[in-house]
Amino acid sequence: MAAAARDPLSAAGLDEADEAVRGTCEDASVCKRFAVSVGYWKDPYIQYFVRQAKERKAPEINRGYYARVHGVSYLIKAFLKKTECNCQIVNLGAGMDTLFWRLKDENLLPRKYFEVDFPMIVSRKIHNIKSKPPLSKPIMESHSGDSLLIDSHSLDSTRYSIVGADLRFSSDLEEKLKKHNLDIQLPTLLVAECVLVYMTPQQSADLLKWAANTFPVAMFINYEQVNMTDRFGQIMIENLQRRQCNLAGVEVCRSLDSQRERLLLNGWEAAHAIDMMKVYSFLPQADVKRIEALEFLDEKELFEQLMQHYCICWASKDSSNLGLANITF
Repeated sequence: MAAAARDPLSAAGLDEADEAVRGTCEDASVCKRFAVSVGYWKDPYIQYFVRQAKERKAPEINRGYYARVHGVSYLIKAFLKKTECNCQIVNLGAGMDTLFWRLKDENLLPRKYFEVDFPMIVSRKIHNIKSKPPLSKPIMESHSGDSLLIDSHSLDSTRYSIVGADLRFSSDLEEKLKKHNLDIQLPTLLVAECVLVYMTPQQSADLLKWAANTFPVAMFINYEQVNMTDRFGQIMIENLQRRQCNLAGVEVCRSLDSQRERLLLNGWEAAHAIDMMKVYSFLPQADVKRIEALEFLDEKELFEQLMQHYCICWASKDSSNLGLANITF
């Protein structure tokens, strides 16, 4: 987007804003790594991407990430089941996510798995992959044919691809993905976790519209803030602003209805949205009991408020009648 700004001052401001958004990738990765180290869920790969947290994370943060990881994963696996893995996944703003490696371990890889993020984040991820055999080996094992294509801002193998692109320009995004063998006829799952909220409502609408118009059979999963007009939501916004991090798309995060509406208005046929407290109540209760025993949670009310201010929304269009509209918790 900075490239489109003619005024050098606005370009500089934009770059500063993008820098703050890139910083959220580091924050999320460190929080996940800490929760994994305490035993909330297993992820043997995150240690190769991110340092261990210097200080403990609050129990409500750990439980929140547990619900996020398990909630998103539940929908992803439901999509893989409906398509029998004969599909592709496009992880938008993937950061240091390790899902490709975890799906491979579970024998649940789609035909191709794509990741997209800022070129700066992508080059860091590629460096980690190249220098850490536990990351590069699974990519090589799932690769057939000639040598891998790899440069500083992209990596392309038979089953895994990572590209540096700006999600605010969908034509550029599509061109880069097609270079890496994106197949628009294949059932496609797009995942965005805390990504759309950093774009203006118009930019996120353009991205959602592009996805809905491009793929005849598709599902979109979006995880981000909700109920942001109340006092708790305002405090969340102010805390981020203090770190120069502006939620450009926060007006769409007014309610579950506004989240659903955005998906339906931009070309998706069926859409759902539920807050994370609801998701938490749907997760396997034996495992929830296990993780609740890991740490004492003093502020149950704070945890509930936090969870009511995040949501998972998902939408589908399904010209092949695979039953995507029936996917739910």
